[in-house]
Amino acid sequence: MPTKVREDIELIIENIGGGGGRGVPPADEFGGGDEWRNRKPSKRVSPKRYYTGVAVVIISVLMFFMALASAYVVRKGASSDWITFRFPGLIWINTAILLASSATLEVARRGLAREDLSAFRSWWSVTTVLGCVFLAGQIVVWRELLEQGVYLAGNPASSFFYVFTGAHAVHIVAGVGALLFVALRNFDRTRISRSTAVGVTSYFWHFLDGLWVFLAVLLYAGR
Repeated sequence: MPTKVREDIELIIENIGGGGGRGVPPADEFGGGDEWRNRKPSKRVSPKRYYTGVAVVIISVLMFFMALASAYVVRKGASSDWITFRFPGLIWINTAILLASSATLEVARRGLAREDLSAFRSWWSVTTVLGCVFLAGQIVVWRELLEQGVYLAGNPASSFFYVFTGAHAVHIVAGVGALLFVALRNFDRTRISRSTAVGVTSYFWHFLDGLWVFLAVLLYAGR
């Protein structure tokens, strides 16, 4: 085959394949053939996995508390030993603190959306602090009840109160842990991006806030 014809055929094949007929990008697309070959694939995991995971967690937690709420209603209706006690007014202050934390969290998310990392970190830290303040407030509530002589094993009403608030506090601790992870983690070295971690943590935190409002109203109505 004439040399000129062979060169023309090779040139056509390279143009069709984008790089030697193998579908490889031209060498200069990534600044040189060696740089493209040495480029490491991304280790980031699809955000859908994390959102699916937090959805499963939320559904599991919700099912647990709904089962507990059903037992609470049935036990109260069929009980002759249900003893009411003075509902701690601090519960409503704690509720306001938790709702405020949801608001500051959303302000932090908007800061991240604007790529204002300084505002994001500031408001995210405020959210974390409010979560810790809520937990401290719950400890004060339990101490007030103990001073009244209201104990975990005292009667069904007090037992359910401690179980509800204690179980929710455990999940708040997990939520605060997630907030701290986002605040302190170097996302250049993780398989999850900062925006995904913020979104997943936000969904879980807002869920815990809404769940607490439901529990506070339930306990107040059934005291």
